[in-house]
Amino acid sequence: MNDPIIRMGGAIARRAAEPVLETVGLSRSFTQGGQTIEVLRGVELAIAPGEIVALLGPSGSGKSTLLQAVGLLEGGFSGSIRIAGEEVSKLDAHGRTVARRDYLGFVYQFHHLLPDFNATENVVLPQLVQGKMPVAAETRAKGLLTALGLGHRLTHRPSQLSGGEQQRVAVARALANQPPLVLADEPTGNLDEHTSEVVLAEFLRLVRGEGSAALIATHNERLALKMDRVVRLHEGRLQ
Repeated sequence: MNDPIIRMGGAIARRAAEPVLETVGLSRSFTQGGQTIEVLRGVELAIAPGEIVALLGPSGSGKSTLLQAVGLLEGGFSGSIRIAGEEVSKLDAHGRTVARRDYLGFVYQFHHLLPDFNATENVVLPQLVQGKMPVAAETRAKGLLTALGLGHRLTHRPSQLSGGEQQRVAVARALANQPPLVLADEPTGNLDEHTSEVVLAEFLRLVRGEGSAALIATHNERLALKMDRVVRLHEGRLQ
């Protein structure tokens, strides 16, 4: 059997059975009103290349905090975080920026699209930041958007798109640079039930087609069961 293929910043590397994400002893605490609140308590998590994992837990369980840690968006954590084989938890600000650019794609509950740019341009921009040539970036953007059923909406701005369409653009943007790992925080939480199911199905189909791994935070048990594996966060620990 061939080794799994991991895409890193546009390059392709082969690694034998190495997790695309691995956390060891990941912890985070806050001091509030003279009390210490432990949000994450020694989280141990490994995600294989191409694996889609649902992160379940009620509001306040620490799901977003865990994603912020893995996404290198916030400091103050202890423990180890390895992404695509690289220890990233001790990187400086510039190193974290480069790691996010090369290794990660993000999808949030609210799409955070740039309002003055159309759908194609929103997906082109992160590719230009990574150094891709404009023509190749535009071809990639149009291909992803068309795969998500937005081939007829390529030149529409976010204000001209429905909520579900905006979130599809956000999904395409997250996958534009072929990240080895996609992080999603309640990606359909702002959509109605029917649209949530449709967008999630398209999201999962595209992630699998791209060969990326994903960690998707949700409180929806039914949607979580559509993924490859479910982990639960309870009182700061994974179960």
